[in-house]
Amino acid sequence: MLKKLVVFFLFILFPLFATPKVTVGIDVLLSSDEYLATLKKKKVGLITNQTAVNKQLLTTRELLKRNAAKHGYTLAALFAPEHGINGSAHASENIQDDKDAAGIPIYSLHGKTRRPTTEMLKNIDLLIYDIQDIGSRSYTYITTLFYVMEEAAKHKIPVIVLDRPNPINGTVIDGPMLEAKWKSMVGYINVPYCHGMTIGELAQFFNEENEIDCKLTIVPMKGWNRSMSFVDTGLPWIPTSPHIPEPSTTFYYPITGLLGELQIVNIGVGYTLPFKVIGAPWINAASFSKQLNSKKFPGVHFLPFYYKPFYGRFSGEECEGVQIIITDSLQFKPVSTQYLIISVLNSLYPEKMKEAYSSSKLQKEMFCKVNGTDEIYHRMIAMNSLDKLTDVHKKEKEEFLTVRKKYLIAAYDE
Repeated sequence: MLKKLVVFFLFILFPLFATPKVTVGIDVLLSSDEYLATLKKKKVGLITNQTAVNKQLLTTRELLKRNAAKHGYTLAALFAPEHGINGSAHASENIQDDKDAAGIPIYSLHGKTRRPTTEMLKNIDLLIYDIQDIGSRSYTYITTLFYVMEEAAKHKIPVIVLDRPNPINGTVIDGPMLEAKWKSMVGYINVPYCHGMTIGELAQFFNEENEIDCKLTIVPMKGWNRSMSFVDTGLPWIPTSPHIPEPSTTFYYPITGLLGELQIVNIGVGYTLPFKVIGAPWINAASFSKQLNSKKFPGVHFLPFYYKPFYGRFSGEECEGVQIIITDSLQFKPVSTQYLIISVLNSLYPEKMKEAYSSSKLQKEMFCKVNGTDEIYHRMIAMNSLDKLTDVHKKEKEEFLTVRKKYLIAAYDE
């Protein structure tokens, strides 16, 4: 009996101890004499947070501390993005500078400054970036990387990017490009909203296409290929921010997050399914789901759903709507699915939607920033059809697909 119980528990726990299929950048760096040689005698600044862990769940900041004496470098400073070094702060919350337990300064890149200053960089010889991204242009971690690269180039400081997976995958490309006038912290690089690139590939794209002239090194992953979602990698998922608790949430963020900026409906933020549901007290779940499913959009299904948010939009109110179910992660188009939802809401509830479109100037501006254009907003309030929403920047996206090829890491296509 005891033997059977042992076998049973080993079977249950095996996935927890299974070897990941993918080796991330930090493990590649620490196993390579060539990469480690670039750290020797350097005072290193590390841009990181709680998401940067290796296959043994050790953080990059801890690993670089442990290996400093052995490989002859100093971890001189830490830099924290939005949500802070430990990921506990809420969206847009200003983070203060701090020190860690060993007295190493922690500089905030989401507080009184969003860029490393000359004072912060004065004792730094090399910058290393290691943060897990979520694959959507508006997520601010990649903007932080681009700001760092720009400041590093000015100060002639090399930058090493430790690559990590695009958790959606490397094939889904969807959504509008970024127009220059809408460049901001929530959109700083002219790529589609979902770009199908890793942080390392984005860094190369940004450096060359924007002529940054940063001395840039990418430490690529081993074992990752473009068809992989994060679950396929076997790597542990660390919540990247308070409302991205699971790897699957990264698929839904670009399906509902843009609409969430207008506060028209509840998008599951404030409930147990952030970004995975759409609801409001004035929606009829049965008719809404029927209309959405009748469009036969690829890779997605809409299930009638009833819930009461704990906080946020429509807090404490009975809401009806849909739970979004992704049926094929390689076929679905997240941003186009969002525009489908908007077009169906327009057709079923035109008066409610017109009322919502008269929301505050700040909300409208943020909606345009995250979309990367105001064209979507203008077409949306004009109640344009779905194809008029999805064809924005069609030519520009085709051009991007050609340019993008220069910056893709070849090993990821094998």
